[in-house]
Amino acid sequence: MANSSTKQDPQPEVPESQNYVVLPLYFPCRRRPIRTICTVGLALFFATAYVFWPSDPDIKLVRMRLKSVHVHRTPHVSVDVSVSVTVRVRNADVYFLDYRQLEVAVGYRGKKLGHVRSEGGHVRARGSSYVDAELDLAGVEIFSDVVFLLEDLARGTVPFDTLTEVRGQLGLLFFQFPLQARVSCEVIVNTINQTIFRQNCYPEP
Repeated sequence: MANSSTKQDPQPEVPESQNYVVLPLYFPCRRRPIRTICTVGLALFFATAYVFWPSDPDIKLVRMRLKSVHVHRTPHVSVDVSVSVTVRVRNADVYFLDYRQLEVAVGYRGKKLGHVRSEGGHVRARGSSYVDAELDLAGVEIFSDVVFLLEDLARGTVPFDTLTEVRGQLGLLFFQFPLQARVSCEVIVNTINQTIFRQNCYPEP
């Protein structure tokens, strides 16, 4: 009886487990220039917007001269006032400024005395222009305030309220932007040397 033997196939070897580490791609010479370009681009954008963004002109009352004051007691209390003013319009933009009119209203202790309008003008970019105006008021009725006016004249200083308004447009080449600026000031005029003793100004909406 023959011996029979069973031959078994060899088992496949199981490979040992291996760990893999995936590293991101790194380009040391590319990211930093992109960040620099973005930073410089944003800086140039904001700088350009700051330079070309239109702004209101700077309006300042540089001279106010009380030329004459005459008080009438009959038939009713009134006063004649003659005032000359000089307004400086400074344009800080890169655009030229063309204003159609400049109006100055003058008041005393909350009561409006009158207003004067000047003709239009032109102010070059980053330039200034001076506008002279005369205000002659006859028969202004200020009633009880005439006592305060006489006291102020005797003291040598008279407080006035002024409202200066400029209307026009800013322009650069073929582009124009409408403009309207209002500045209110509390002005104290020295009647002895005819100069502005003190003024406090603030923009009006």
